[in-house]
Amino acid sequence: MTSTLYEQRNQPDGVPPLALTGERTLPDVPEENYWFRRHQAVYEWIAARVAGERVIDMACGEGYGSDVLAGGAASVVGVDANPDAYEHARLRYRRPNLRFARDLVESFAEPADAVVFLQTIEHLQDPDAVLEHYRALVSGSESGVPGDAGRGTVYVSTPNVRTLAPKGAERSDNPWHVHEYRAEEFERLCRSHFGSVALFGLFHTRKLRAHELALRAGWDGVHARLGLTKRFYDWFTPAIAASDFVLRPRGQADLERALDFIAVCR
Repeated sequence: MTSTLYEQRNQPDGVPPLALTGERTLPDVPEENYWFRRHQAVYEWIAARVAGERVIDMACGEGYGSDVLAGGAASVVGVDANPDAYEHARLRYRRPNLRFARDLVESFAEPADAVVFLQTIEHLQDPDAVLEHYRALVSGSESGVPGDAGRGTVYVSTPNVRTLAPKGAERSDNPWHVHEYRAEEFERLCRSHFGSVALFGLFHTRKLRAHELALRAGWDGVHARLGLTKRFYDWFTPAIAASDFVLRPRGQADLERALDFIAVCR
């Protein structure tokens, strides 16, 4: 995710645009479209699994993911502590079953069938405490509402340090990340709080897979020599869609090559 200061374009009347700082991804920034679609693909995958449920979208940022989830969920609460993101989200995304709360992901508590926590655990000093909090929320033990332990689901995602960090580096240069995970470490963390954990990986498909193969064949040198780099990426990056990513479970893909890990925890 780039940290160059770009601002969202073409926002609805009365909705203040957000600036891209590198802390969160945003829609409506053409230069950021790869990262936005990469996150959107996971939200859409989860949305198909939480239809009819009460959902909390923790660290919801700009709010686009909460809106995706609300397309089929019974109710969605998007939670974020940042005042600018909260104000933007509540003004831009309006559905009868969607609301936003300005609160900390470590302490917000309401009854929920599912908690969604994407691309944020790598920002935390104490991920164990947060996962335990979410486990309690979906079991009903923190909400005051009776529930069966383990009945709900917690969806957690994080980038794969092996594909995020530059070759030979131990981690990326993202200043917002406290710790970046490998597959076995991330799965071990989740299993220490949940009885059942299914791990998935996010991969390129369609035109992003073709681009990936072209880079391996030397395309980066070709477009540079021809002077096409800016023109090509000015066209290619905004054309990326959520459908250019695919989730695959462990056993059907080498998760060490995944872009992101998605843990489905119960």
